[in-house]
Amino acid sequence: MELFHYIFFYISLFIIFWGMIGYSLSIKVLGRLYKYRKTSKDYNYEPSVTIMVVAHNEEKVIYEKLNNIVRLVYPKDKIKFIVASDNSTDKTNEIVENFILENPDENIKLYRVKKRMGKTNAQNEAQKLVNTDYLVMTDANSMLDYNSVKELMASFTSEDICYVTGRLAIVNEKEGSVSKSESSYWSKDLRIREIESKIQTITAGNGAIYACRNSEYYDFEPLKSHDSNMPRYYALKGKKAICNHDAIAYEKAGEVINDEFKRKVRMNRRILKNILPDIRILNIFKYKWYSYFYFGHRTCRYLLWISHILLFMSNAFLIVDTWFYLFTFVGQVLFYFLAVLKAVSKVDNKYLNIIYYYCVTIIAQWVGVYNMLTGKVKPFWDKAESTR
Repeated sequence: MELFHYIFFYISLFIIFWGMIGYSLSIKVLGRLYKYRKTSKDYNYEPSVTIMVVAHNEEKVIYEKLNNIVRLVYPKDKIKFIVASDNSTDKTNEIVENFILENPDENIKLYRVKKRMGKTNAQNEAQKLVNTDYLVMTDANSMLDYNSVKELMASFTSEDICYVTGRLAIVNEKEGSVSKSESSYWSKDLRIREIESKIQTITAGNGAIYACRNSEYYDFEPLKSHDSNMPRYYALKGKKAICNHDAIAYEKAGEVINDEFKRKVRMNRRILKNILPDIRILNIFKYKWYSYFYFGHRTCRYLLWISHILLFMSNAFLIVDTWFYLFTFVGQVLFYFLAVLKAVSKVDNKYLNIIYYYCVTIIAQWVGVYNMLTGKVKPFWDKAESTR
């Protein structure tokens, strides 16, 4: 039995270390090895584009969003707009209709989704109306930089590039401990994606701003988000999903922990299936760097929830062996104590904030697992009001 304690301890320790520290360090090394590889752009490439905005009860931001997208720098005869209203029951549809009447020179359509089944379903339905070469997706509360579409299109420099994601810039990163922690995590993740993109392909995108070839669009089931599934879908087809961080979307991060917790629970609604969603990912001979990227950037992170509990429990049985196991156990207890201290005291300390935010992320994974096992997963969610 003691052998199993050792096995669980060291496997769990490795997953946590590799997922949160080791992988990012290895990516930095790879970035230096591939530092001369550049991502090309062609600003003369200006294909036809449709900007799609999915909205459910977004009356607070939809007017600003519409004003934002019609001012994008792109040839007017090559850009169209469609708002996929996911069974909105507030004034969203009315605001969009009035905007269309007030701006007759803009090619804007409103598509009403009759039954609310979430963002992915709304995208699937509205995409059937798209006849342009490319489709750009963006959220209702994300404001696009005026050159963002031009940047996204410039990145489609070869036929094997099917997906390009931009950079989400958090505009309220200094407003509170929650937004500070999210901004810190996101900045680190963006640096990893840049290197993955330069070497081969990214493992996930971002819902605030991304583009895909309309001919390569795939109808994912409503529970699957484009953020995680599109890049993987293209990678397994031998195609590429890359990032262009000069294509920017601006958005507020959640300023209260409840909003951020709900968002992370939503992100983990398919966590068990995303650990290893397709056995083909393990074929490193065929998928090369993508297999390595997915294991470090996705699989290990999706296993954090179980790794932490197994590490703690196995460590508890091993503390009598040597001082090393006593030290690691005390370290874990102290780590969780500091998270509780932050939750109770509300002290604004950089390191306490990071520890607390990390523990909230792990708890959100556990809730995601619970929802999956109990059949409580929904394809839609309540938006975070603090991000509006």
